[in-house]
Amino acid sequence: MSEFADYLKKYAAWASEKRDLFKELKSFRFFSQAFGGNTAGYVEMWEFESLTDLEKRMKNYFQDKEAAVWHQQWLSLIVPETWSLSVWNLVGDFTNLIRH
Repeated sequence: MSEFADYLKKYAAWASEKRDLFKELKSFRFFSQAFGGNTAGYVEMWEFESLTDLEKRMKNYFQDKEAAVWHQQWLSLIVPETWSLSVWNLVGDFTNLIRH
């Protein structure tokens, strides 16, 4: 866990210098689970306007040699059985209804 936390700090510094590789992203966040389920787990959440933007991002990112090195480092830090990929679509946003 500490290795992954250190990796995230270094990755964030690198990513801030390579903003062109992240231009399609609306948001890019990491969460650690604090309650329920796998409490030692992390969730990486990317938000895009469209699947086309996701495809552009993946193509550009994986053509970059430095990004490939970062990706390999990330793969070495995860437990393969815990990794999954999902695509979610927004079906409702009640944010404005609950704000006072």
